[in-house]
Amino acid sequence: MLTDDHAATALAFLDASDREFAAGDQLQASEKLWGAATHALMAIAMQGGRRLGSHNSFRDTAEQLSDEHSDASIEYGFAHAERFHRNFYHADIGDYELDVLRRRVHDFVHRVLSLLG
Repeated sequence: MLTDDHAATALAFLDASDREFAAGDQLQASEKLWGAATHALMAIAMQGGRRLGSHNSFRDTAEQLSDEHSDASIEYGFAHAERFHRNFYHADIGDYELDVLRRRVHDFVHRVLSLLG
């Protein structure tokens, strides 16, 4: 996949997650939010000539972007995406928290994609 493909996939997963939440499938919606976050990071990494593959490489990239841009919301946004990845397996995010964290992951994806040049 190319940078633009990863960016488009990230946005498509955001839309798909919204549809899954609306349909009541919290588990699939959660994993799609995780996918949106990781594809956004893959797009930015690929633009810099790097490839990401491990969970730790995603976290490291989010932390690096957060530091480079003096924007803690990037690091926190990724942590929220990780919660949805966990939620896929454990269904441990409550309804109120679910809505708040969903918005934060959406913000994270859009923020990361805004860094593409």
